Amino acid sequence: MKPLLVLLLTLLAPLAFSQPIASKVYSWNQSPVTKQGGYEDRTILSGTTRDFSNLTVHGITLFAHQPSQPVHKLDEEQLIIVKEGELTLTLGEKQKTLGSGSVALIMPGDLHRLENKTSKPLTYYLMRYISNEMPDLDLDRLAGGSFWVDWKEVPYKSHDKGGIRRMFDCGTVMTKRFEMHVTTLNPGLWSHPPHTHRAAEILLMVDSSAQESIDGSLQPAGAGDVIFLESNVPHGIQNTSSGKCMYFAFQFE
Repeated sequence: MKPLLVLLLTLLAPLAFSQPIASKVYSWNQSPVTKQGGYEDRTILSGTTRDFSNLTVHGITLFAHQPSQPVHKLDEEQLIIVKEGELTLTLGEKQKTLGSGSVALIMPGDLHRLENKTSKPLTYYLMRYISNEMPDLDLDRLAGGSFWVDWKEVPYKSHDKGGIRRMFDCGTVMTKRFEMHVTTLNPGLWSHPPHTHRAAEILLMVDSSAQESIDGSLQPAGAGDVIFLESNVPHGIQNTSSGKCMYFAFQFE
């Protein structure tokens, strides 16, 4: 049997996707799941975008008591968002245990390792992408720049519609700009009227329910769902639950 790391890298190996990703809500519960020894992989979306020749979003669950894997590096850039459990992340010589809501941005060529060292399952979102404007993938030269953001260390700032946590805002190897925040939205409210912007955007529902207006069509979204919004597609989100709802929002171009 192949080691867990080899299986994961084989399943998630970059492919030459030819189909553009549609702007819509992608259901966590209805996404196809592949189960292997030690983990399961939920394919949420995959394809091309205006700026990426390859974009995939997976939900990965690592079961408890798995053996440690060697560090490795990839040609792609990766975004990781911890959904449930605790992720032990190694970046170079540094290591950190990250809980729910924490994120990591891993640059091409950077040595890293993802582990579940607890007695409970670990589930995280894994987004991998390659720019249409392919950089020179000299991995030794590109190495450096990866980082994590611990949810417990991000301040919450309230406002009239709820509140916000600012996660990061920076350029990366594969993007001109990548910005992420987490919004808490009060019951019944729209975050803002439907609008457009040059950057593509992904919303990731943490809890409760909402509806997303996408090019004039209302689509429901629940906890775990992923909403993809292509560049310049009109969109806006409304909290349809009886309590507050929370979601990640990240833009990239």
